[in-house]
Amino acid sequence: MSTEPPEPTVSLPEGSPEGSPDGSSSAPSRRTFIATTTAVGGAVVAGGLIAGPSVFGAEPAGAAEAAPSSRVSLTVNGELRTATVDNRTSLLDLLREHLDLTGSKKGCNAGACGACTVLVDGRRVNSCLTLAVRLDGAEVTTIEGLAKGERLHPLQRAFIDQDAFQCGYCTPGQIMSGVGCIQEGHTDSPAEIREFMSGNICRCGCYVKIVRAVEQAAHGK
Repeated sequence: MSTEPPEPTVSLPEGSPEGSPDGSSSAPSRRTFIATTTAVGGAVVAGGLIAGPSVFGAEPAGAAEAAPSSRVSLTVNGELRTATVDNRTSLLDLLREHLDLTGSKKGCNAGACGACTVLVDGRRVNSCLTLAVRLDGAEVTTIEGLAKGERLHPLQRAFIDQDAFQCGYCTPGQIMSGVGCIQEGHTDSPAEIREFMSGNICRCGCYVKIVRAVEQAAHGK
């Protein structure tokens, strides 16, 4: 049994001849009929997309309202700093983009690597997850604020003594987290240091030397 679908029946306009002079049918073939209707339909659709209104309902450029912003004042590394920022601005972006303090690094920007760690009112935070506008009046310490002139912070010196870094990208966050770890009193053992420093990722794998550096700064060993 043939599986060929039946030829479509096409009605000719009234008064049209039923065939050619030689007796062959003048009705279009199935292939011609499909090709013609597809082309016409595509042209109609394309014309509708081109000539019709925008499917996204775009508004004129001046119609969109400006994002809400706020004025925030922080004491950063002992200096009062003020800036007007979009309310969605993170503390990390405030430090890097507005205050030009680029020591705090943007790693994952999702609170998973610790490269952006700073101290806020003495407590370590992931600055990429902290909204700047919520910290009005707070005291922030970044890696730039640890040294006293030419005199390094004991943990900065310990990182050099112990060679506790390789590429250095995570080092500012590691040091700030280590300072917080020491201030919190979580340095009684290498295991405790590892536990309370576990939120800081070192892709170079310098963890053993980082723990030694925190021990050195905390206990002088």
